[in-house]
Amino acid sequence: MESTRQQKFARQIQREIGDIFIKEGKAIIGQTFVTVTQVKITPDLGEARIHLSVLKPANPVTFITHLNKHKGDIRKLLGNRIKNTIHHIPQLLFFIDDSLDYVDNINKVMNNIVIPDHTQVNPADYKSEE
Repeated sequence: MESTRQQKFARQIQREIGDIFIKEGKAIIGQTFVTVTQVKITPDLGEARIHLSVLKPANPVTFITHLNKHKGDIRKLLGNRIKNTIHHIPQLLFFIDDSLDYVDNINKVMNNIVIPDHTQVNPADYKSEE
């Protein structure tokens, strides 16, 4: 379970990374639409696991690899924004958040379920177990 300090730290990083991607990250992410869905902080506040929802990238693995090459630049931009509130800027790890794909898959499965019409059931088809 995360401490209150970790949760506050995670929310601040999530807000700032999202803002960085919107305002200053066009050189890094290009025209890809990226949303920071979740940030998890280790108990020592030394590492931030950032989960991203990426809208239709050409290849999500390539996108994350590209982002990891520029994580030093992103960390520096983050440090410039939060240096007055947090003294140690955590290492950044980026992950693709595939929860929307999972929800979409569940919806497809649920839509393909065939439920028989209860008005078509014949009680004589079922024997009582006496």
